[in-house]
Amino acid sequence: MSAPDNRPIRPQYRHRPADRVVRREVLETETFSLHSPRRQRRTLNPALALILGFAGLIVIGTIILMLPFASTQEGSVGFTAALFTSTSAVCVTGLVVLDTATAWTGFGQAVILILIQLGGIGFMTSATLLLLFLLGHRASLQQRLLLGQTMGGGLPGQVIQIIKRIAILTLALEAIGAAILFPRMVREMELREALWWSVFHSVSAFNNAGFDLVGNFSSLIPYYQDFWIISVIGILAVLGAVGYTVLADTVGTRGVWRRMSVDTRLVLSASAAFLVIGFVFILATETSNPDTLGARDWPTRIMDGLFYSMTPRTSGFTAIPMDQVNDETSFFTMALMFIGGGSGSTAGGIKIQTFMLLFFAILAAARNREQVVAFGREMPISLVFRALTVALLSIALVFSSATALTFFEDFSFLEILFETVSAYGTVGLTLGITPELGEISRIIVTVTMFIGRLGPLALVLALAGFATPHATRYAQESVKIG
Repeated sequence: MSAPDNRPIRPQYRHRPADRVVRREVLETETFSLHSPRRQRRTLNPALALILGFAGLIVIGTIILMLPFASTQEGSVGFTAALFTSTSAVCVTGLVVLDTATAWTGFGQAVILILIQLGGIGFMTSATLLLLFLLGHRASLQQRLLLGQTMGGGLPGQVIQIIKRIAILTLALEAIGAAILFPRMVREMELREALWWSVFHSVSAFNNAGFDLVGNFSSLIPYYQDFWIISVIGILAVLGAVGYTVLADTVGTRGVWRRMSVDTRLVLSASAAFLVIGFVFILATETSNPDTLGARDWPTRIMDGLFYSMTPRTSGFTAIPMDQVNDETSFFTMALMFIGGGSGSTAGGIKIQTFMLLFFAILAAARNREQVVAFGREMPISLVFRALTVALLSIALVFSSATALTFFEDFSFLEILFETVSAYGTVGLTLGITPELGEISRIIVTVTMFIGRLGPLALVLALAGFATPHATRYAQESVKIG
């Protein structure tokens, strides 16, 4: 007997109590294929990825700069000189053991410029952007959150857009800077040379690298009276040192102070304060020095004083012979170099936000308050701890590197300390001892530049990555302070 549609009648089954039977009618043979479960992709720790990315760029740059046709001298420049130059370019420092204008060919200078550009934008933008567009790789949520911590971005979905805009803004400002410098340089150079000079110095200035093509390790001293060149390079250096998020927030709020974020207000207020303090200090200490500002007229003193107050954080250009300044000027310059520029910018140092958080923490402690407040907003205590960690470890590294250099060099301790702080802050200013450093000292300074560029950022990434809330609380006990 069949059903009306000629299908066989389903057999009836009787179930006993507690039976658990699952039956499925099979009318025809079915084939199933089972796939092994996918392995979960392991994402590289952002801090480690940052270090490996910069190290890879440095290694590639070192190999290329060792090629005989990269330098003007006969044969290769050697491993340590190439490594030092590559590290200084990638870490946008500007310290050099070989004069950029005379020791390298056009090819070598182009390699240095590319390393500056990649290092300035940073592995977190350049390399990540390259992966996104060329490999179709998507950043994980954790990577976006941690990346946002270093760039001032809030939501993880905004981070990739921020990276794209950083690249566009960087290239646009560098192009504008080169276009403004070109009409000035074409007056004294051939067309091709003037174009290359303009592009090179615009990229170097915005990325706070400090590399120059003037020659004889003189930086911009031959142009100390040239308002056109000094002003353009100074403005590019300041824009690069404050960072994209500060510029975007300033433009987005149309400069209305109350609408700006606390991060933006910290950077702008501190930058303005350092600009004024540095300007007043250099005039007070160097106006009577005939080897620096003493022999210049007042308009030139004012211009070069303002330029000086801009460059130690951390462009490395100078219109004043640093090996001729007074000791108090050198010491004050070290303080500016150690602080550096804004977080997420091309500048180095411990960063303005780090310094300002500690400054407001000191104010809170002086007022016997447990909350750190800046511009009417309470700062998370975890940020204060990170700022304190970065500052103390930075001091420890500078002290260790300077002490190590004293074993291999006969320069004064002030000269060695200045060189160490300049390397750690990725500034590039020097009292004239860089070309005379021995092989071991070059390696020490190279490591200091590398850690100075990546150390604070990698440390913040690592701390953010391992930051997990703990429910356990311990009994409190006081210790003696002071």
